[in-house]
Amino acid sequence: MPIETQSMEQELETKQASETIGHKVQLSSSEIANLWTQYMNDSMSVCFLHHLLRKAKDDDVRAILEYANDLSISHLEQITNYFHDENFPIPKGFTIKDDVINADAPALLSDAFILNYYYVMTLIGLSGYAGALSTSVRSDIRRYFTQCNAESMDLFNRIVDTMLEKGLFFRPPSIHPDEKVDFVKKQGYIAGWVGKQRPLNAIEMSGMYYNLAKLVVKIVLELGFSQVAESKEVVKYLQRGAKLCEEHFMILSNRLAEDNLPSPKKWQSEITNTTVAAFSDKMMLQHVVMLVAASAGFYGAGLSVVQRRDLGAMYSRLIVQMEIFAEDGINLLIENGWLEQAPGAVDREALAERK
Repeated sequence: MPIETQSMEQELETKQASETIGHKVQLSSSEIANLWTQYMNDSMSVCFLHHLLRKAKDDDVRAILEYANDLSISHLEQITNYFHDENFPIPKGFTIKDDVINADAPALLSDAFILNYYYVMTLIGLSGYAGALSTSVRSDIRRYFTQCNAESMDLFNRIVDTMLEKGLFFRPPSIHPDEKVDFVKKQGYIAGWVGKQRPLNAIEMSGMYYNLAKLVVKIVLELGFSQVAESKEVVKYLQRGAKLCEEHFMILSNRLAEDNLPSPKKWQSEITNTTVAAFSDKMMLQHVVMLVAASAGFYGAGLSVVQRRDLGAMYSRLIVQMEIFAEDGINLLIENGWLEQAPGAVDREALAERK
């Protein structure tokens, strides 16, 4: 047998054996973390959509919500199967029974904003699925997250197409092409503390714009949820969050304005005047805390690509402020007994003390 043919057959046998073994090995900590996190997020999504589908007026928006709901339900079923196979406890997450306290409550947010909300949520989901795939080893888990990523890309395309058709999509700033390729010649390119600053480059511009788009969603949710929440502590926290995100929005938008560049549309006018809550305080607070914690990560992504010192300092300051706010939200969840503990390593000392 030719060496090349023998080598190919050996590689195929090794791959098949590896996949067979892969289905038998336990889930790794990263795979458990990815599945557990997705279960929590999708169980919240199902509750959110249970109400939104009742209130959606636009047929195109309703079709997108139905598709998103079908995806979330299928994910919950698949993750439940994975955990059952591993004799792993199924997370409690969020349930319609416990967390949708009034499915027939008046709509809090307009269809137009809901479309923009799911646009941003899908952006976050695409980043999450890419990370989940890259940290998974078992072939079945990798196939699952590859499928999730493909589904999210399809959902993303549907949302963007619909927003474009309805005139609701606000494009990032445009830039005119240079006459030729150029190279940086002076250290002043990375300066920014004093003196004349160079204009933002396309990478810095993009990072700021999309961080602004995500801030807009948090501002609207924090204002809207604070309008209907029952707990005074939760209301106070949400109002504080809206103020903080407004401040961050102004900082980033002013940076764009310095170069005569536009910022995304603000959607506060899409909040209705209802004071009747559709969801539990637990779910609304958890949703905001999750988004705020994610913000620190997205600021970090923006920080990693800037090439001006002042922009790096700006992002570093914003990250710290978001982390402090997120920690206060986690403490509030703990105080109310609302924070479900993620799976973790065994506490050997605690086990020893039981004897």
